[in-house]
Amino acid sequence: MSGEAPLLGDHLFRREAGRMVSSLVRALGVRHLELAEDAVQDALLRALETWKFGRAPANPAAWLLRTARNRALDLLRREGTFGRLAAELERSLEQAAGEPGAPRAIADDELRLMFSCCDPALAPEAQVGVILKTLCGFSVREIAHAFLTSEAAVEKQLFRSRRTLASRGALFEVRDAAQVRERLPAVRSAVYLLFNEGYHGGHPAEAVRQDLCHEAMRLADLLCDHPAAGGPETEALLALFCFLAARLPARLGDDGVLLLLADQDRSQWDRALVAEGFRRLDRSAAGQALTAWHLEAAIAAAHCAAPSFAATDWGSIRRLYDLLLRERPTPVVALNRAIAVGMADGPEAGLRALASIERRERLARYPFLPAAVAEFELRAGRPGRAAEQLRAALLLARNPAEEAVLARKLRACGGAS
Repeated sequence: MSGEAPLLGDHLFRREAGRMVSSLVRALGVRHLELAEDAVQDALLRALETWKFGRAPANPAAWLLRTARNRALDLLRREGTFGRLAAELERSLEQAAGEPGAPRAIADDELRLMFSCCDPALAPEAQVGVILKTLCGFSVREIAHAFLTSEAAVEKQLFRSRRTLASRGALFEVRDAAQVRERLPAVRSAVYLLFNEGYHGGHPAEAVRQDLCHEAMRLADLLCDHPAAGGPETEALLALFCFLAARLPARLGDDGVLLLLADQDRSQWDRALVAEGFRRLDRSAAGQALTAWHLEAAIAAAHCAAPSFAATDWGSIRRLYDLLLRERPTPVVALNRAIAVGMADGPEAGLRALASIERRERLARYPFLPAAVAEFELRAGRPGRAAEQLRAALLLARNPAEEAVLARKLRACGGAS
């Protein structure tokens, strides 16, 4: 054992958990998916106990994988299924930990398991939920937030999904192009939600988690490189990530307060990532389709192209949101469209658009709905109504960074925080 203990918890778990589960399931089959998850979780807990005195192995990832392998073998012994699987698991571990090019091999295993989780017997939302829980390290709470549903509903769905996958036994292999295309939409959706959770999620302690954004970009890049999974729509997804990730350096102020787009210092944006976003967006135009990912990337591109918030072409963004809402009629898209309407056509138009959101009740726990209402009430010259909406938003804030930005807005319109 040597060196200082690395940061543990969410960051380490999310970075390594999916790879470890993939490696174990590659040897054991999806019927042992839950056993693999348990073994990986036990390995992380063992690391927390073993490394808490400040000394960690020289290669923490390899240590975790070997510990998870040993724990899986222990669990298999208890099940009485040790035999042949022990040798397969040993070979899988050695390939992942010791061969040249191992990181790429592990990444391929992770991608393979993502497609395996997208079994056609599962509903699309269930497919995405399994990926988020198994490979992305999402908690049930985070999945519920991503789908605007309850934790109890997510628990039930995950239980049914695992039972379905366990009945399959064999791991789905990414070989047939038609099968890949069938399962690709759910994989892309999971990667998108992973990025979104890092960029603007509901973590109780952190409003921005760059490691999740970078992991989503890595997976999207893998998809782009895959001969059957790449193509215009996947390129558009990666373009979207590049445009949004370029703004990460300006997302938080020096005091840790979340900075909204209007308040960001655009000189801090990563111009290399912006350029990569436009390059990927150009590549996404190779086909004839205009998908939701193309539209989201085009909206993000319009923000990145504007030299300042005041110079933003809100009319074009509103028209893009009109198209996006037809492709993806969700309450969150409707909320973002309403904000664009208000910025392009005035606060009263924005308030009408916010009031007309379909399934608005699904945003009941989302703090940025009342915050958007407050913004337009303030622009319309009604600071008292704005303050009332901001107090409601503060009650829904999911972390200190959100509380701080909402409290600052409340003070700005004359309300007490």
